[in-house]
Amino acid sequence: MQIRDLPYADPGTPDVRSGLRFLIWLGRGQLGGQFRALAWGLVHFGSVLALPYGVGFAVQAVVERSAGGLALAGGLLAVSGIAIALGDTMMHRATVTNWITAAARTQQLLARSTAELGNALTKRVAAGEVVAVSTGDVEKIGWFVEAASRFLAAALTIVAMVVGLLFYQPDLGLLVAVWVPVLALGVLPLMPRATRLADIQREKAGRATELASDTVAGLRVLRGIGGEELFLSRYRRASQQVRKAAVRSARMWALISALQVLLPGLLLVWVVWYGIGLVSAGRIDVGELVAVYSAVMLLSYPLRPVEEVAMAYSFAQPSARRAARVLSLERPQGGSAQGSRTRVSGTEASGAQPVGPAGGGADPADDVPTGGPRGDVPAGDLYDPASGLLAPAGSLTAVVCGDPDAAGRLAERLGGHPSETHGLPSVRLGGVELDALPRDSARTTVLVQDKDPVLLSGSLTELLDVPSSGMVSVTAALTAAECGDVLDALTQASLDGDPMTAPITERGRSLSGGQRQRLALARSLITDPEALVLDEPTSAVDSHTEARIGDGLRALRTGRTTVVFTSSPLLLDRADRVVLVRAGAVAAVGGHRELMLREPHYREVVTRDESAESPEATGSGTGMDMDMDMDMDMPVRERFAEEISRGLADRFTEAAADIEESA
Repeated sequence: MQIRDLPYADPGTPDVRSGLRFLIWLGRGQLGGQFRALAWGLVHFGSVLALPYGVGFAVQAVVERSAGGLALAGGLLAVSGIAIALGDTMMHRATVTNWITAAARTQQLLARSTAELGNALTKRVAAGEVVAVSTGDVEKIGWFVEAASRFLAAALTIVAMVVGLLFYQPDLGLLVAVWVPVLALGVLPLMPRATRLADIQREKAGRATELASDTVAGLRVLRGIGGEELFLSRYRRASQQVRKAAVRSARMWALISALQVLLPGLLLVWVVWYGIGLVSAGRIDVGELVAVYSAVMLLSYPLRPVEEVAMAYSFAQPSARRAARVLSLERPQGGSAQGSRTRVSGTEASGAQPVGPAGGGADPADDVPTGGPRGDVPAGDLYDPASGLLAPAGSLTAVVCGDPDAAGRLAERLGGHPSETHGLPSVRLGGVELDALPRDSARTTVLVQDKDPVLLSGSLTELLDVPSSGMVSVTAALTAAECGDVLDALTQASLDGDPMTAPITERGRSLSGGQRQRLALARSLITDPEALVLDEPTSAVDSHTEARIGDGLRALRTGRTTVVFTSSPLLLDRADRVVLVRAGAVAAVGGHRELMLREPHYREVVTRDESAESPEATGSGTGMDMDMDMDMDMPVRERFAEEISRGLADRFTEAAADIEESA
């Protein structure tokens, strides 16, 4: 595999049983590149260790006044020099190619796994760890793959040198042969501790990265509640912990490097001292002593890859373990049709029957025909057997759930292939189990927009260039999502005055929270799926804009199934059907005003007032009386705006209290 051939058409199926097995799998996948690097490494290191013999021959030729011997030694040195340069160049080229291809394959595998897992990834692995794996860990894995072939070449060269010295000068060669294992293995007892210190450093660095990412993502909220200093002090402490861990790790690696210099130095002193004695005794020639001395002096050069591969493995092994952990994650499979029927039967037995069009206990999605106007894409009612939630086809259904986390899980389930199934049956669209469909088909059929949609960097045209039915234009989607002021702001930021070409920064940080929400909503509307699920799509916009978005959403999605998770009275009042979900099951179904009258829990969630009493208890009679009272006090829209403002104030107060408590 050459760099010009990247990326891989298919990166393959990795062995993720352990970090070591993953590294071996990577190495086996580039045996050709490893053998090329090994061959050129043998040429390079062999030529380096041939220099002492040339020097020794030259010295001996001078002592013996042999012109022919001196010429032969000069020729050997010249050939060695050329081979050193050529071998080093080609070895470097081959090893860097191995490094880049291994890193690229790992990144492709991570990208594929990330795309398949979706939001399930960050629910199982911390965001900081995902960033560390996809950046620093990939580099360290590639480093080990690069160093492996260079180490093998150096090791074979050292063995060949020792064998050559044993034949060339047995007395000094035996001394070198005894010391070489000490040189190569002398630092191994320190490696476990060095690895542990490096792991601690990387762990603390990952936590600091995660803290920094979370702080930047929530910077606007932090400024609003005055929590900047708290998070800044937390990051300072985390940064200092990383610094201290890095210093401790660097001290250990400095000790290892010092031993790599000290041990060859001791061998060199011993060889000189012992060799001088042999020369004085007439047992060896001066040229032989010079040759052995030069060989031992150059021995530290091929020993460097030994130290390098040990260091590379100590860094790559935990990195490969983390990468293997991420690559081993899989989305759970959804429940079967039999499981769905069993779950529904159990619900009916408990007396909490799912609310269907006929109000009966049977599965309301069973009798809906499959197939729709888009070929094999199912169409019909969207039904969740686990909770009993039913969204009739072609209607706007609002779902009220007091627990935002539970609402998010339910919204994710409605899209099929959830990150966590918890043994629950699959959601059905027109009687077809979404979990039984291929994931791409399920995502095309039902689109879920979560609470925090991501805006990628680029122009507005690129942001809105998404797969769609072609039935909804960009202008219609932007109008329905009330993006007029967003377009005005982007027009000012554009160089040519066209808002569609204006740049949008990463995650839309150059926009306000409400502007990001509306652009994300417009992007979802453009796709025009058979069923659209929106989780709190207007939580960051003002009441007047929210009311207009509700009208635009209702008009644009006419004839399409739309589910909105919200507690906003402005959106609830525009829904065809409102469903109250409590403790994971449907508790009530009706219109907004109807539920406000007869459901205390619904009234408590919508008004955010735990002391909310029923209208009967306060003397309000019918729904008409309630409307008249509201008209007498203040306009309905202003009353709703007041309720929303009070709810937001309560949320900020709770967030500030949590920050003070954690401090």
